[in-house]
Amino acid sequence: MANAMVLLAEGFEEVEALTVVDVLRRGGVKVTVAAVGDSLEVAGAHGIRVTADALFAGASGGECDALVLPGGPGTQQLREDARVIERVRRQKAEGRLVCAICAAPLVLVDAHVLDEGQHVTCYPTCVMDLDRASAGVPVVVDGNVITGQAPGAAMLFALVILQHLMGDPVAHKVARALVTDVLD
Repeated sequence: MANAMVLLAEGFEEVEALTVVDVLRRGGVKVTVAAVGDSLEVAGAHGIRVTADALFAGASGGECDALVLPGGPGTQQLREDARVIERVRRQKAEGRLVCAICAAPLVLVDAHVLDEGQHVTCYPTCVMDLDRASAGVPVVVDGNVITGQAPGAAMLFALVILQHLMGDPVAHKVARALVTDVLD
């Protein structure tokens, strides 16, 4: 069974995080929601409180097929956490999926895991902080890095991650059940 870890820091973008968790679980992926901080309860950017499955400090050593970083104001906490940066580096080096949406591709820049010429997308106001041009499209897959642009791309971002973890038939089945045609 494929597995994924979604990191939540105070101020995470709820749509980006919870859409990924929901879509991946619908597709049969074992998802661990890990809180980056001292409490399992994490408040999102819009005041929605979520109880994580584990603290990142305890779960960070385990392997996962996909590491997912939602954006929002919580991105700053992800960028400043040495454990997150190290985990992103290890995930990329081991050839596993590294997925970041909205402002979170900046974590990939901070971790120095993007290869020269590797394409990414991000939230439009974050483009100036990237060390490269943003593709300016909803989702970009380049190697083992998947990036999403903004909350509006969350469904496509989640389904593309699912597609890479479980294959086209599972991703399309989940998309049909959700009555969305974003993969077509």
